[in-house]
Amino acid sequence: MRKAVSPESTRVPVAGFATYAEAERAVDSLSDQSFPVQHTTISGVGLRLVEDVLGRLTYLRAAGMGAASGLWFGLLFGVFLALFTADAVAWFAVILWALLWGVVAGAVFGLIWHALSAGRRDFVSTRQLLADRYEILVDRAHADQARQLLNNGRRGPA
Repeated sequence: MRKAVSPESTRVPVAGFATYAEAERAVDSLSDQSFPVQHTTISGVGLRLVEDVLGRLTYLRAAGMGAASGLWFGLLFGVFLALFTADAVAWFAVILWALLWGVVAGAVFGLIWHALSAGRRDFVSTRQLLADRYEILVDRAHADQARQLLNNGRRGPA
């Protein structure tokens, strides 16, 4: 069972890193040294949401994005149905029909979804959650051991 970390947590910072990958490597290093990593948390500090606008969302683009999603759904559905066919020709026919119907249904749903938005969000974007830095937090009872293991790991081989 996973324990949620709350502000009242007894975990204390033992190390800080500029990137998530560095923090992840540090926890992996602790794990490699048989540290009980279930007492560890990687916490992003200074969080911000960054949304990059990629372009305008037109009806044509909404239909295209819907068709692309429908293509994948049609492929999945078609392969599933094709498992129950008797020969290769029927297998390909079922998959092609499912792809076609997936593209059509996806395009229609994309158009409807865009029309129902009533112009509230006429752009396409990507979002990412970024942190200024990452801290490794460890239960107070294990903090000294974690610090020592991390410091030994940073020195490298003698």
